[in-house]
Amino acid sequence: MKTFEIKQFGIDSITTGERPVPAPGPREALIRIRAVSLNFRDLSVVKGFYNPNQTFPLIPVSDGVGEVVALGENTSRVEVGDRVSPTYAHKWIAGAPDRTTLYSTIGSPTDGLLAEYAVVHEDALVLVPEHLTDEEAATLPCAGVTAWHAVVAEGKVGAGDTVVVQGTGSVSLFALQFAKIHGAKVIVTSGSDEKLTKAKMLGADFGINYNTNPDWEKAVLEYTKGLGADHVIDVCGARTINQSVAAVRIGGRVSVIGILTGMVAEGFNILPIMLKKPTIQGINGGSREMFETMNRAIDANKLQPVIDRVFPFEQSIEAFRYMDKGNRFGKVSIKL
Repeated sequence: MKTFEIKQFGIDSITTGERPVPAPGPREALIRIRAVSLNFRDLSVVKGFYNPNQTFPLIPVSDGVGEVVALGENTSRVEVGDRVSPTYAHKWIAGAPDRTTLYSTIGSPTDGLLAEYAVVHEDALVLVPEHLTDEEAATLPCAGVTAWHAVVAEGKVGAGDTVVVQGTGSVSLFALQFAKIHGAKVIVTSGSDEKLTKAKMLGADFGINYNTNPDWEKAVLEYTKGLGADHVIDVCGARTINQSVAAVRIGGRVSVIGILTGMVAEGFNILPIMLKKPTIQGINGGSREMFETMNRAIDANKLQPVIDRVFPFEQSIEAFRYMDKGNRFGKVSIKL
């Protein structure tokens, strides 16, 4: 089977490869991959700062969808012909994770899905909504479940709540969509008026351009009549955490999901946390149970994930380069 692999860090070091088609063992399924999608995590893995101790060679990419084409012995959760996605954290089935389940992730440290076939344990497979294309379904395991985890599973966002979503990347747009189907008002921040217009077409109630309005937390407070937002989805990290806390209401929630501006927040202000008593929650993927619950909501609302661009499998390296430019609206998918 054809693969894309990294044998050292760097986008320019991604190479094509050939491996035998793997055979499924007991309680495993062989999946013919139909599409994958890229996350910021995948780019970080390839560049080397997500897991500097990564062993090589590695097939990257955690998110994908495919068709079950063969079953190992005693496999009962899926059937040949099913269209499925592997979970991001293979061993996280339900409930709170422990160290083993939280770090049982594919695409790093173990091989991912940028290949024609993959063998996956049946416990890590989830049926995907029928109305989605392969390219859309491939966006769900990491970005979709992470947003669902933050907004619904932990955040319990409800009708009338106000949610701030930073940027228009894949997790942020899923968070926007999930908040809206639960009846919330959504404020989106972006450095592009064009992207803010697109976000409003998806249902955003208010947009803030952080280039022309760098003190965006003040605009949030003004919009909420001084109360602050119920929930802030912080995907940027170091440079925005103080503003996120400033923008949230007393007793509200900040979900810390990304590190786009760095991992170490110099000048982090503790006093607003003491005064406001917010919940600051780190979010990293989610369980199979969350994935299946999310899929029921996606199916019931016929929600469509936002795709920025689709590349053919042969142009996977170009897809990574495009992802690295950072000027997308939604997901970058690769079709096999």
